[in-house]
Parts: sequence; C-alpha cells; structure tokens
Amino acid sequence: MAMVFVRRFRFAGICAWFAVTVLARAAYGQLPAEHDQLRLNELQIIGSHNSYHVAPEPELMKFIGLGGKRIAESIDYTHPSLTEQLNQGIRQFELDVYADPAGGLFANPLGLQMLRDSGKEPQYIPNRDGKLLKPGLKIIHDPNFDYATRNETFLDALQEIDRWSLENSDHVPILVLVELKEQSAVPSSLKLLPFDRAQLLGVDEEIRAGIATERLLTPDEFRGTHASLRDAIRTDGWPRLKDCRGKIFFALDNEGAVRDRYLEDNPSLEGRAMLASVGPDHPAAAFRKLNDPFGQFDEIRQSVKQGLIVRTRADASTFQARVNDPSQRDKAIASGAQFVSTDYWNADARFPDYQVRFEKNFLVRPNPRFASPK
Repeated sequence: MAMVFVRRFRFAGICAWFAVTVLARAAYGQLPAEHDQLRLNELQIIGSHNSYHVAPEPELMKFIGLGGKRIAESIDYTHPSLTEQLNQGIRQFELDVYADPAGGLFANPLGLQMLRDSGKEPQYIPNRDGKLLKPGLKIIHDPNFDYATRNETFLDALQEIDRWSLENSDHVPILVLVELKEQSAVPSSLKLLPFDRAQLLGVDEEIRAGIATERLLTPDEFRGTHASLRDAIRTDGWPRLKDCRGKIFFALDNEGAVRDRYLEDNPSLEGRAMLASVGPDHPAAAFRKLNDPFGQFDEIRQSVKQGLIVRTRADASTFQARVNDPSQRDKAIASGAQFVSTDYWNADARFPDYQVRFEKNFLVRPNPRFASPK
C-alpha cells in the first residue's frame, strides 16, 4: 500500500511539474491584463522563420552539399511543431506555400528519387498519409531537396494554429506571414505554377477555411468605415490588445509582381484575408516587411513611427548562430520592429551561445519604442 502511495505521489508530482513547466513556457509569449490598453502595434514579438522547417536528413544533405557548403548549412535547422512553438510562446509564424490545384505535384521530390537510386533508405518520406495527392496549397521550403516539413498542407497548418487558439483564447494576437512561391532554387523537370488571380483567391479561401471567422482579423476589420487602410491606421490606430486577444491575422510576405496581383482591384485590400507590404503612402499601408535591420534601420524606425507594423529578421541562413554574432539580432530589436523573426528563439545545442529573446527570456513585451498606453 505504501508503495502504491509513493508511486501515485511521484506521478502527481510529475504531472504538477509538467503543468507548471508548460504554463511557464507559454507565459513567455503572454502579456497580463495590465497591458490590455496597448495597441497591436505597441507590442514587440519574437517570431519563427520558416516555422514548418525540418532539416534534410544527413544522406540528402550530402547531395545538397555538392552545391556548396554554405548552401547546406543555410538550411540545417529544424523547428518543433507549430503547437509546440505556440506553447513555448511564439506568436508569429512564416509559412512557404506552393500552388497545387490538381494535387500530387510534390509527392515524389527529386531528392527522394536520388536517395533511392543511390541505394539509401530515406528517413523522411513525403506523402505518408496521402495529403500531397489532394488538391490544395502545400507547405515546403524547396520542393526538390529541402522538402521535409512539419505540415505538408497549408490547411493542416492553419487548422493546427486555430485549434491552439481556441484552447488558449486570451493569447496575444498571432501573425502568420505567407510567402507564395513560384520557383525552386534547383533546376528540375518540376513545373511550378504561378499565383495568378485565381490562385490568389484560393489562398484567401484556404485561410478562411482553416481559421474560424470569430478568430480571424482581416484588412476589412482593421479598415472599418474608412476609405483606406492607410486612413484607418492614421486616424484610429490599431485595435487595443484587450480587443484582439485570441485573434489571428495574416500578411503576404511577397513583394513585387505577386503582391501587385494580390492588390489588383483591391487597392485597400477590400475583401482580402491578408495585409500586404507596401510603402507608407499606399492605400493599403498598414504592414511592411523590412528584413535588413542594418541597411533599413532608419526606414524601420520611421515606419513604426508612422503607425505601421513591421517585420524584420534577427538572423538568416544560420550564419549568426554559427559565428555567435548578435549584432543583427540587437539591431533588429532596437529598431522597434514589432515582429522579429529568428530560427533561434531556442538555442541550438551546436551553437549554444546564440539565442533571440527579450530580457527575462520573454518572447513578447510592450514595445520600448512607445510611451505608456494612451
């Protein structure tokens, strides 16, 4: 009887430790009610870059390395699942998306064929559950070699985020960056599809299918009764934290032709599901992607001052972690950009001295670029 009691006591202790640990980790991405009067643009948040990414397996990495050591090193990082990232406090994701309206386009990648042709048994096999054969948007970094992913479909990733949001309804708003990809870094016979108007409308449709309406913040809601997003942000500002807890919003990561097609006939993003990165005088001005905190430091600060929400990057291609260079990280945080993306909010055991967090290990904080809530 005493032994049973001891076992139960130990089990209860383990459960309590686990609960406290999960709550403590989640707290790194939370702000208490005393900050509820802060506006959405008055927060600063550490996010994950290529949030779905799984590093290519060692045998495949050998093939990739033939193209250059730095190419292989640049993709040698693996992130936990989106749910685990959310539990750790991450409140900004980036998802790379390819069009696949007929299904099956990415089910048998070149790297997988090369492994099998060389007599190697692949560790990661795409399409185990048949999802890649179904029509719809797919999440991959590069479809030829860097194809391992936590979520094979865009809809699957969205539903995972939505489930977590439903179960944690007071969370700080989550930003999802969506990069629409039309090319591979590696020449192959794979014919990738462009994001024309129909495909772009399909992206919005999948967002609305994956995220419940009551949890989705759209450009229309930010704009309200104003003629343009720019006017709404300049006149009314962003919603306060108390009014957008438990919400999810999206931004198109692309610029150039893809962004222009997304804005076609919708200059202030009327009816669209994502914000778009445009200059401060554009009718859709609300969000900017300024990834270079060195060369664009002043531009980031000016954009933040103008009321725009800015995303920048603390590191890229694993370089900063490998040489333990925090200069870009520190510049990105000091710029006041509201979203700072990294591959290293958790330190990599191979490069333990490099990590991207705020003081006291937090991943969300009031943005120091702003005064106390108005």
